[in-house]
Amino acid sequence: MSTPQSAILPEASQHALYMVIKVTNNSEELIKQCAALPTLIETIKKQTKVDSLFASLAFGAEYWDSIHPSSKPERLKSFTTLGDGDISAPATGGDIFLHVHSDRKDMTYVLASEFIKPIQGNIKVLDEVDGFHYLDDRDLTGFIDGTENPEGEERAEVALINDEPEFNSGSYVLAQRYVHNLPKWQTVADDEQEKIIGRTKPDSVELDDDVMPETSHVSRVVIEEDGEELEIVRHSLPYGQASGEAGLFFLAYSKDNTILEKMLSNMFGTSSDGKHDHLMNYTTAKSGAYFFAPSVEMLKGLGS
Repeated sequence: MSTPQSAILPEASQHALYMVIKVTNNSEELIKQCAALPTLIETIKKQTKVDSLFASLAFGAEYWDSIHPSSKPERLKSFTTLGDGDISAPATGGDIFLHVHSDRKDMTYVLASEFIKPIQGNIKVLDEVDGFHYLDDRDLTGFIDGTENPEGEERAEVALINDEPEFNSGSYVLAQRYVHNLPKWQTVADDEQEKIIGRTKPDSVELDDDVMPETSHVSRVVIEEDGEELEIVRHSLPYGQASGEAGLFFLAYSKDNTILEKMLSNMFGTSSDGKHDHLMNYTTAKSGAYFFAPSVEMLKGLGS
């Protein structure tokens, strides 16, 4: 029986650290450090007596081929640019993705720094973002985020691969950083904002079908097939500086990468109807990459 990495199934903590890494020297030392992450988590928890510390490592398609050439998850692929012009999502790549979350910000820093310290000569950090819970689980747009996120046992059913025996308990990962145009957004009246999102602003109630625009965020990402809604487990959090860029780091885990692809296609206007998510008129995707987070057992076995 395989075990999922610890960051995936728990609800998002108060703080998260997201790190996208490019490998510059694929050394044995680097692979061993990746394999040792589960042990490092437990060591830090024991030393600090802090239980709220979770992390996962995931790998891009090309890098996975180099560290596990014998086999590959069936639906693992590289992210490709979506959309056009202002409504687009760039493919920015990355070989390794580190996701750490905790109810203490210092703990996300401690784990991430201890992880990269011995391998800094072998990597280049492409992006590092500190995410935080904002008010009552809201995005910086003022709307509650992740209303339909699965809960309880359903999270494992949605996030973990269960039809690829070698890779079961692993998960496909989508990581994107968005920068919000908050000054522009704040000029929009609340009732119009609600139509763009597809939910009421105070309490996140989904709008009735007769007033829900086809271009609302809800309309574009809530997809039903054979009477069942396609779901993902979100670990997204706001980030930003009061005097600078601010937005959302979007992170999703899924048992099926094609679900992520369908949602993105609907958002960026590349699906059959040609419409895009009008929330994209107020936020810009700055990065995009797919990864695979193996089970704890597979991670520990890398390089052995």
